[in-house]
Amino acid sequence: MNTPQLTSVAQDYIKVVWSLQEWSDQPVSTKDLADRLGVGTSTVSETVRRLVSQGLLDHERYGAIHLTELGHRQALEMVRRHRLIETFLVQELGYTWDEVHDEAEVLEHAVSDLMVDRIDTRLGHPTRDPHGDPIPSKDLTYATPEAYTLAVLEPGARGTVARISDEDPDVLRYFADLGFGLDAHVRIVSRTQAVGVMDIMWRPALSEVPDQLLTLGLLAADAVWIVTQ
Repeated sequence: MNTPQLTSVAQDYIKVVWSLQEWSDQPVSTKDLADRLGVGTSTVSETVRRLVSQGLLDHERYGAIHLTELGHRQALEMVRRHRLIETFLVQELGYTWDEVHDEAEVLEHAVSDLMVDRIDTRLGHPTRDPHGDPIPSKDLTYATPEAYTLAVLEPGARGTVARISDEDPDVLRYFADLGFGLDAHVRIVSRTQAVGVMDIMWRPALSEVPDQLLTLGLLAADAVWIVTQ
């Protein structure tokens, strides 16, 4: 099904509502949307009311914001567009993973459904974007790995990197400089809560080099999602 014509603002809102709940069980509030979209809460409240009237959102008074069935489907279509474009920019145009988010935010509103499908075919129908987020297929199915942030894992835990959040480009650039990325092997060595750091041993994916010691602040560690073994 092709996406009905929505304004770019409506597309952004439903995509953000979906994204806020993709890796979290926390309810979505008007403040969450305001923080993510960089607008005032009064603007969010007005826009949410309009999207409720269009059947895209449900909003409990002074409560959580939810996608309707229609809103959920259209949000997934926007997520698919965004993540395919990000992947195309990295794989075909040489963008780095810290550069692609803002470009994709613009392009996702402009490209046609046909172009999205052609990009998908050109890339070989990828199942995750450069940050490890799952890409919905054409029929909007997807699989989210059971992953946990490094920041919540205890010493001794080990696994592989499934996702690195794209919220902070500086963190992405830091990891890129280290060569630390998706599918890296990680073991938690220690955590010092009082000073907000943890030590990990890691090595890149498909590498036989010895493990390397890396000290991370817990904020950076919270951006790294691990599938444990």
